Amino acid sequence: MKKFETERLFLEEISLNDAEFILRLYNTPKFIEHIGDKNLRTVADAEKYINEKFLPQLENLGYGNYLIRRKLDGQKIGAVGIFTREGLEVSDIGFSFLEEFEGNGYGQESASKLLEKAFLDFGLKTISAITTKENHASQNLIKKLGLTYLKIIQLPDDPVELLYFEITKESWLNHRKIQNDLN
Repeated sequence: MKKFETERLFLEEISLNDAEFILRLYNTPKFIEHIGDKNLRTVADAEKYINEKFLPQLENLGYGNYLIRRKLDGQKIGAVGIFTREGLEVSDIGFSFLEEFEGNGYGQESASKLLEKAFLDFGLKTISAITTKENHASQNLIKKLGLTYLKIIQLPDDPVELLYFEITKESWLNHRKIQNDLN
């Protein structure tokens, strides 16, 4: 099982042991509003979702969705992942947090680490991100990560218009160098 760490966080591959947390996270009002209702109502529903959505991608591609845990106290606070998604030619990065852990820089810290792994270890050449027009917090984080807005898209069988962002490995390396120079 892959496990990555940052200064304050551990990123661990999602497992069936995380079903109760995924149930809680995926039923927060902000998750449902900005990402959608995944119809997870029980721990068994969450286990099935993990088994059908997360574990196959981790097994087939070697990357996927990661639980975010604070080093300080071991608290599960959110998830960050790189996903293959129908309707997108490029894998996309996504993130979600329990509301009480938003606004602490955990999103940028965890997503920055996952972008690093995607480009340097997983061999990806381009990463995308999608978000709703109303999700300004997500848009701001995506831009901080260095992704550039390109267009409005719709995923298959979904009427919601989404903002589509992308970053190449070369652009990410330049962005990372600038960020390191500023610190």
